[in-house]
Amino acid sequence: MKSQSLSKLTDRLTYRTPCGVQIERTSELLESHELDVQVEHGQGWGTPALRALAESLDQQRGLLLTSTFEYPGRYRRRALGFVAPPLVLESRGHSFRLVALNPRGAILLSALAPTLSRHPHFALEKQDDHALTGTVYRGDLALSEEERTTQPSVLSVVRALKEALGDTRDSLLGLYGAFGYDLLFQLETMRATQQRTDDGTRELVLYLPDELLVRDEASGQTVRHRYEFAIDGRSTHGLARTGQRAAYEGDPTRRPTGDHAEGEFESNVEQAKAAFRRGDLFEVTLSQTYCRPYLGAPSALFATLTEQNPAPYGFLANLGGGELLVGASPEMYVRVSGRTVETCPIAGTIARGTDALGDAAQIRTLLTSDKDEAELTMCTDVDRNDKARICEPGSVQVIGRRQVELYSRLIHTVDHVRGTLREGYDAIDALLTHMWAVTVTGAPKLDAVQFIEDHERTPRAYYGAAVGGLHFDGSLDTGLTLRTVHLCDGAAYVRAGATLLYDSDPAAERRECELKASAVLLALEHESARRAPVRTHGVTSSCRATAEPLRVLLIDHRDSFVHTLADYFRQANCQVTTLRHGFDESVYDRLDPQLAVLSPGPKRPDDFGLRETLTALARRGVPVFGVCLGLQAMVEYAGGELVLLSVPVHGKPSELKIVRDHPLFLGLEERFLVGRYHSLSARSDRLPACLEVLAISRDDNCTMAIAHRTLPFCAVQFHPESILSASGQRGLALIQNVVDWATTTSHAAPHARRRPHETDSPARARTTPASPVPTAPSRSSRV
Repeated sequence: MKSQSLSKLTDRLTYRTPCGVQIERTSELLESHELDVQVEHGQGWGTPALRALAESLDQQRGLLLTSTFEYPGRYRRRALGFVAPPLVLESRGHSFRLVALNPRGAILLSALAPTLSRHPHFALEKQDDHALTGTVYRGDLALSEEERTTQPSVLSVVRALKEALGDTRDSLLGLYGAFGYDLLFQLETMRATQQRTDDGTRELVLYLPDELLVRDEASGQTVRHRYEFAIDGRSTHGLARTGQRAAYEGDPTRRPTGDHAEGEFESNVEQAKAAFRRGDLFEVTLSQTYCRPYLGAPSALFATLTEQNPAPYGFLANLGGGELLVGASPEMYVRVSGRTVETCPIAGTIARGTDALGDAAQIRTLLTSDKDEAELTMCTDVDRNDKARICEPGSVQVIGRRQVELYSRLIHTVDHVRGTLREGYDAIDALLTHMWAVTVTGAPKLDAVQFIEDHERTPRAYYGAAVGGLHFDGSLDTGLTLRTVHLCDGAAYVRAGATLLYDSDPAAERRECELKASAVLLALEHESARRAPVRTHGVTSSCRATAEPLRVLLIDHRDSFVHTLADYFRQANCQVTTLRHGFDESVYDRLDPQLAVLSPGPKRPDDFGLRETLTALARRGVPVFGVCLGLQAMVEYAGGELVLLSVPVHGKPSELKIVRDHPLFLGLEERFLVGRYHSLSARSDRLPACLEVLAISRDDNCTMAIAHRTLPFCAVQFHPESILSASGQRGLALIQNVVDWATTTSHAAPHARRRPHETDSPARARTTPASPVPTAPSRSSRV
């Protein structure tokens, strides 16, 4: 890979902040011919510059944020990242540290110290050239609800930094990193019951970067923004952008574990249901943790996770101290632009189908689920309540209801909620009032949070909290830390939860946790995952190839589906010739088909002379497969009758029920959906004895598949080539079964069909038929 070079200077911005820091930002466009090269993992973040940045995060502090998911008006593909930031803000409980990570950070620290030392919400206890250490005063719990987000907390330090360095002209400079779940305990009075240690998870790790790489997929451009800071004669010009080593080291002795014993999660679900019954809760999200060994590079894990699970909030965050977050979250936490605040609550989850047809069926199931609708309704009502505390009256609106978002393994229903901030409230108030999202806590929120604290086995750390950026121009963009790997203590921790309601099934909720964690757990096996085939949607062939292509004559009865049917047979390794009906019988001798297929078509079989067609094929011992009209032709040929359906079934699905074993349905389920297009049906109470019924429709008991007991004839009334029969590739599998059946049938009677130059004399051919060949009965006779 060539090293990227920089094009000419494209932009320069200079401004002075309220605390007196002179800031200069230069923006340079990376050359497009280097950036358009996609590397191994194929995602937008994987341009050479961003790939190098990700690999740097294996060894240094910093952050890469990506969005590899498109949704109009909500998400677009982009990336932003940095390494070796000059400053970091960290907190545990009410204690915080603002640390200079290099000499550039020391200059910034000296500029910020006077402002921070005078703040009414916290006190600086220790100050030197490398760090400021302080404690936040306890909040006034008697504040009104409208004032609650303004009480002292470590977010007061964040607000002070924003006010000291803010400028509305710069939408990039700000604080980027991770917000921990336990920040909630600074806003609300909660009873902590889980064990936490003084050296446990930091509740806040936010970086102030001085070089940002920003990629916009719509324009295809990547821009590097570099900042220089100056105050009181001191400047960062000429100082190196360096950072100390901060690598994750995997522990090879770790073994897969979890924080719940067998049956514990289901027991907690039952306790939650009891709380619902009493009216203590309406819903609650309970989670569990899966621990796995991981010895690889965090950047490789990030590449695999984002490749397999595109998401609007992807992140690779090196938090220092051997601790990293690697995630691909589907859910926005809070986004603020100007005075507009947005959230996108997700509730309602179902597994992806095996293809697009399977997805459609799953989406239908999800959208018709009363439980999933109630789950999202409660989440959105709580979310609207969170906004109403700080938004203009009447401005909180649901602008998208139960919209469907598809991810690698899951389908979610999503609401989109928007409001306008009231005067006096800002992005930090928005972040605090939603803490934490109802989709990862429950309702009523405070009681749900306490239930979580009392019943989950381990502290949540960063799970269900947020990762993103708070910009000094007042904007905010954060995603929930879901589908996230927490690398620490030499191992990988993955947490997943399920939203519980009164009608929750404990085993099903446990499986939902496992399903949500599965994409991330698969990514942890990244060496094998990178070798796995890429999942695709749509109909793809899974057919078994035969040694030689089977010669198939497909007879077209003015049908509009014949070419799709031909395509299916070609996917099954057949040499297909399609001819319109009415050809001379000499064609059979010329083509010497090993299988004849009677296509669907309009009208009745006799309108196409199908009795004569079947007689000619039977005389030659050619296996015949019929579709729709083809089945009706076989019924009449055998002496049966057709009837008009009371209501035509055109382009509609039915559930098929297999009632007799036959090679036609080998390997298929006893029941599955198929597509139907017919007005005529076999009269089942007068079906000739020489025909056996293989399958019926469950809704109206129509004959859906038949086979002749003595002739190599079989047929289906439904359309295996229809999109309605394609779910799980069942239609294609059935066609492969037809090919296998025809091949076996042909081999069973090798003398029944000969090539023209091998044909015996007419007299001998007539005395040694492969099977009985009846004369086509009259329309009034029955076999």
